[in-house]
Amino acid sequence: MPLKTLHTSSEAKKHYKSVSYETLLASWLLQDGWEVFMPMIDHGMKTDVLISDGSKFYRIQVKSVECFDENTVVTDQWQDAQIDYVIYFSRCANWGYIAPPFKGKRRVNHIEHVR
Repeated sequence: MPLKTLHTSSEAKKHYKSVSYETLLASWLLQDGWEVFMPMIDHGMKTDVLISDGSKFYRIQVKSVECFDENTVVTDQWQDAQIDYVIYFSRCANWGYIAPPFKGKRRVNHIEHVR
């Protein structure tokens, strides 16, 4: 295996980590037969992954949280952007949740969220 010799800034590492969760989600959706699109830039639009079943499109925001606890409170970060789902990944444990967009604060394991 080659050794990486380039120093990566903490800001770049943060971006790479985020992209890795978006790519993981895209891989799972592709395996399930969805058409998957990834916007080149999502600043302001809050769409990390766009999927289609052939007739309808769904906009997905991907978030990762630095916690083990599924009771962790999260805050909406998409303001009034028109998204269909938010996917939360834990960076510290092996779980994630699918959530509809919401306003304000909620626990990751809210009753409307699917593990």
